[in-house]
Formats: sequence, C-alpha cells, structure tokens
Amino acid sequence: NRTLTKVERCKDMPSLLGLEGNAGRIYFGSFNKMLKNHLKDVFEFKSRNRRPPRDPVNALLSLAYSCLSKDITTSILTVGMDPMLGFYHRPRYGRPALALDIMEEFRPIIADSVVISVINNDEIIKDDFITRGKECNLTTEGRKQFFGAYERRVNQIVKHPIFGYQVSYRRIFETQVRLISRYLN
Repeated sequence: NRTLTKVERCKDMPSLLGLEGNAGRIYFGSFNKMLKNHLKDVFEFKSRNRRPPRDPVNALLSLAYSCLSKDITTSILTVGMDPMLGFYHRPRYGRPALALDIMEEFRPIIADSVVISVINNDEIIKDDFITRGKECNLTTEGRKQFFGAYERRVNQIVKHPIFGYQVSYRRIFETQVRLISRYLN
C-alpha cells in the first residue's frame, strides 16, 4: 500500500522506474510461495534472472513473457499503431516498447499464471529442461507442453472487466490496444 501511494505521488520517470523495480523484487520474492510445497525444491526460485535464464522457473517466465510480448505486438499492429513507440518503456532498436507497456497488466494473469499452473499441475517436470553452463532451457517436449498451456490460457473465455461481455484474453489484448489508441487520438 505504501508503494501504491508513492506511485500516485511520483513526479518523474526515474522515480517511477525505481518504484517498479522495488515492487518487482517484492513480487518475485514471494513467487516461490505460489508453488506447491513438494515442488519448491525441484523448481527452486530465488530471484528473477534472464539473458540467459539460469533455472527452470526463469526459463519458463522468459518464454511466457516472450509469447505475451508477441501477442500484444500483433494486437498493436492489427489496430494500426507502432509497437516500437511506448510511453513508459523507452524506445530502443528492435524492442517493442508499446507492447512492453501494454503487457505489464497481463503479465500476472497470463504469463505468470501459466508458469505457476504448468509447474503445479506437473505439466512440465524437471526432465523437461536442459542446463548447459549457466543457461537453462526447455526441451522440445517441454516447449510443446508450455505452448499448449499458454494457448489454453490466452483462449480462455472470461468476462471483460469494462464491457461485461464474454471474450477470450487474446481478444482483450486487442480491445485494450484499441482503448489506448482511442485515448491517444
């Protein structure tokens, strides 16, 4: 609650980025608590790391965020906006800043929930990973299992939080982009 109050009072981007970093550390510091007790040793998660991910949970999170970024980028292009020009993430060559901005609100309900569910439901097991040096990646079979779970999640039908009709999360991505486009115009 204190962090939310600080966000509401924040006056500049560097301060906001610092608050986001602190909130991320708190969130990922509790991530392990969402895993079933008997799996915490197998899927030990200490902190977020990437490029390359060094453990199975980080490998899953990186893949989930890549899939989500791709889907949001597709929605942005469908609406006719430029995915490279964001308002929170700074534009950099090859980085879809607007997609990264928009995907923030979907990370926990789409990407993180898929990671938690594939682990907790034993859809992906320790043998579905290959570790070489400090890098950890999914096997071909592991990726197949992950992509199936991800697709089930984005195609899940839910009640739209603003409009109240039944719609898939994938369609909500495009609706959110259209709302942002309308706001900016």
